[in-house]
Amino acid sequence: MQQLSGPIGEESGVDIPTPRLNQTRAGIKPKAKPQADADLSDPSLYFNRELSHLQFNIRVLEQALDESHPLLNRLMFLLIFSSNLDEFFEIRVAGLKHQLALGDASTGADGRSPRAVLSEISTIAHEQIERQYQILNEVLLPALLEKKLRFRRRSDWTKAQRAWVRDYFEGEIMPVISPIGLDPSHPFPRLVNKSLNFIVKLEGKDAFGREGGLAILPAPRSLPRVIKMPPELCDEGFKEAVFLSSMIHAHAEELFPGMTVRGCYQFRLTRNADMSVDPEEVSDLASALRGELLARRYGSGVRLEVVDTCPEELATFLLKQFELEEEDLYRVNGPVNLTRMMSLIGDVDLPDMFYRPFTPGFPKNLGKGSSLFDTIAAGDVLLHHPFQSFAPVEDLLSEAARDPGVLAIKQTLYRTGADSPIVNSLVEAARGGKEVTVVIELRARFDEADNLSLASRLQEAGAIVIYGVMAYKTHAKMMHIVRREKDKLRHYAHLGTGNYHSKTARLYTDYSLLTANPTLCEDVHQVFQQLSGMGRARRIETLLHAPFTLHEGLVAMIEREAVEARKGKRAHLIVKCNSLTEPKLIQALYRASQAGVECDLIIRGQCCLRPGVPGVSENIRVRSIVGRFLEHTRVFYFHNGGKPEVWASSADFMTRNMFHRVETCFPLLDKKLAARVRKDLETYLVDNCQSWLLQPDGSYLKQQPGDAAPISAQETLLYAYAAKA
Repeated sequence: MQQLSGPIGEESGVDIPTPRLNQTRAGIKPKAKPQADADLSDPSLYFNRELSHLQFNIRVLEQALDESHPLLNRLMFLLIFSSNLDEFFEIRVAGLKHQLALGDASTGADGRSPRAVLSEISTIAHEQIERQYQILNEVLLPALLEKKLRFRRRSDWTKAQRAWVRDYFEGEIMPVISPIGLDPSHPFPRLVNKSLNFIVKLEGKDAFGREGGLAILPAPRSLPRVIKMPPELCDEGFKEAVFLSSMIHAHAEELFPGMTVRGCYQFRLTRNADMSVDPEEVSDLASALRGELLARRYGSGVRLEVVDTCPEELATFLLKQFELEEEDLYRVNGPVNLTRMMSLIGDVDLPDMFYRPFTPGFPKNLGKGSSLFDTIAAGDVLLHHPFQSFAPVEDLLSEAARDPGVLAIKQTLYRTGADSPIVNSLVEAARGGKEVTVVIELRARFDEADNLSLASRLQEAGAIVIYGVMAYKTHAKMMHIVRREKDKLRHYAHLGTGNYHSKTARLYTDYSLLTANPTLCEDVHQVFQQLSGMGRARRIETLLHAPFTLHEGLVAMIEREAVEARKGKRAHLIVKCNSLTEPKLIQALYRASQAGVECDLIIRGQCCLRPGVPGVSENIRVRSIVGRFLEHTRVFYFHNGGKPEVWASSADFMTRNMFHRVETCFPLLDKKLAARVRKDLETYLVDNCQSWLLQPDGSYLKQQPGDAAPISAQETLLYAYAAKA
């Protein structure tokens, strides 16, 4: 794999010529005459948001077939596809169904009705889920078998393995499983969201003289779904595992003594897991969310998965119980809960089947033994995770907790663990008598329980904990530290594109800015004051922040490029974010393209903008990078008439980020750091290994090196920034 250069960063020590932009096969087309009468709100200019989201999940699934990834990482991508689809149905599909139930036929910018979108989702999802299991059964499992990692099916158990399974069933499963016979006194049970269950068909009479019929077997949630077999029972050199579902299926009859099991079939129900809290009816957000968390486990059904051998009458019976339609039924050739296979991947010692480990790098100016405050005071520090370590962010807070000169610390937390180093330092600082204020977003989806827990822990330590603004999620990533230095107060800040989470900092690409710039720090201070207090919008000098100035600021910077292009001058912008769905921003990009601005968009997931439309968007190119790391940076480059600006943000180009969340967007004022980020962006633009180009019809075309040298942006950045072995 060819490594690109730059210099990617001042501290990389690598000096390779700068990559040339817009020179790939799909480069910017010659400027066409703009369609003066083009209606930029025309639905044909927009892709549907939910269908675009589904397309991203398909690109993730494609990684399972990419032999450039190690084998177990390919399996991991296949399982991530399952996890992503779970959330897609729990939130996106559930939302569309709820909209239909309310009789709301309103459409998005693309003009599709909720019913039409649901129908198309069903068609695509059925095709891709069938394909997923085909990849698992016909590609990955045989490849793993060649590497001596086997998932034993019931039909392949040896005599010794059958005896071990029986012992495991009787010792671990039988004591905790609760079969439920269905009759008038035993109605259909209320099953937990995404739990593994079996529907069992019985014949005979039980001890009370009741005729056999149907029973439900919920698999114990306390037990692992994949169990490793003892080495002595495995073939020589093999590591082997068996599914819990196979164990239960093999011994189902023992749960119904004296009766005959005529059939035992896996199924799994996905429920609506979205949470809604009415700000006008809630006096205590934390208490309200605790109640909603319990309700989430039993929301209305949105998808039913059954094993493909399940008889039609039983599948129809289950659909009726969950009030679902035929299009909501998914038959699968294998375990219905593939996501739970992740537990085994993390528990096998096969390093040659995973990515090679790496050590994140450190910028040279972060010298060992020196105070981080001194380093940051001398100049801004920019970190690019995971290629560079997240530790300096944690170390800054740790040093602040112990530094007698530090008077106050303010922090936002969106997704983090209750026992994370960040939280530990905040607890230590609060216990040490410092003024600690933490803005915790309790409504971070699927992290609500963890955030409630860490809120309690911080409050017990003496920190002031607030939950932001009721109608707006606090999504900004900010830290603010006030320190007394030589009888003066000096301010320090951290601003980031990602969460304060050590684990995801090793898996997601994000930027962190550590700064003592007085203007930036004062702006951060003002945003915190606005979050914790009340009053009119405060004056913010340098930052753009939602829901106040971010949207109009971004539109203005895009329009500024268009003005330059209309003058016949070079105009170029690069936007890298996770999603692009907000109509007014899309229209601003269309106008910029019409004016002749070169628009390079690096959009990982949802993109509602349609590129390549003559007279509207032929100067717009959209690519998605999907690889080893989850692309999560939100950074924006504007040529600005030869005076380039680079901004980083916590926000995506989405309606919710612009108008319904508290977000920050900050400029990189240090020219060297700004130039470095531009080099990073250019690296993504020449990727021909993990890059997918969005086509005018909404499909994505995987870029291939062809006769050119293969270039992977993530590998290049890893080479440039990570510590050298």
